Amino acid sequence: MKREPRRPGRAGSAEPDLSLDRDLTTRILTGFIRSEVLRTGRSRVVLGLSGGIDSAVAAYLAAKALGPQGVIAALLPYRTSSPDSLRDAERVIGALGIVGERIDITPVVDGFAAAAGRVGRLRLGNVMARVRMTVLYDRSEHHHALVLGTSNKTEILLGYGTLWGDLASAINPLGDLYKTQVRELAAHLRVPASIRRKPPSADLWPSQADETDLGFSYDRVDRLLALLVDSRLSPDACVAAGFEPELVARVGRLVVRSQFKRRLPVIAKVSTRTVGWDFRYPRDWKS
Repeated sequence: MKREPRRPGRAGSAEPDLSLDRDLTTRILTGFIRSEVLRTGRSRVVLGLSGGIDSAVAAYLAAKALGPQGVIAALLPYRTSSPDSLRDAERVIGALGIVGERIDITPVVDGFAAAAGRVGRLRLGNVMARVRMTVLYDRSEHHHALVLGTSNKTEILLGYGTLWGDLASAINPLGDLYKTQVRELAAHLRVPASIRRKPPSADLWPSQADETDLGFSYDRVDRLLALLVDSRLSPDACVAAGFEPELVARVGRLVVRSQFKRRLPVIAKVSTRTVGWDFRYPRDWKS
């Protein structure tokens, strides 16, 4: 009898279960990609391949779902991007036999910086993320493809991403998998070890590291989020389960304050049927 792909602890449990049925999860996600792409009349996806684990897993899933010819991987380096990341991205393209395109975003980003004046590295990082997504949507139009998202559940819940940048996509197969679960699925899919083992980084500036920016490890915050979100435990119950009060409070604030990143723009209601409020037909609804 097959297990469900994941069950992060039963309600009220202080022991989150982040294990995966790897085969079943792979079948669910490849089926999701295939059905969601084909229903639009398209047969291909385009994604930004950074050399990191999330985009690599998304590429492996897409290649299984649509075949190598159905995946266009865009390498979008900036002048400070890590050469190792580019090599890892190229390794994925070679292993899967998918289409690879390389477009240097340096002229666009540096042109913005020259026009805008002094910008800190966080603002410049946001510009990089949005320029990359601009390129991906342009390539999706060129190839008649859908943009495939690569953000995981941890990033989405914490708001650790750029709105209309790396958080944007047409479909996202990883958005209900915590970072630690993505790592587990990566091993199952035989993603290269060099990608699976390196510290997570958005590679927005030299030596940038996700866990340093966040101030906690993915392993620890995933366990906490599974209790807070999936098992619906109270903050006090999470503290009783062994999490520091400061960490519980900070993570709770991050989740609440980033809600605007997880929904479409809120529309003011003035009519009887408002998009997002009363008009919620699925996208394949036909008149």
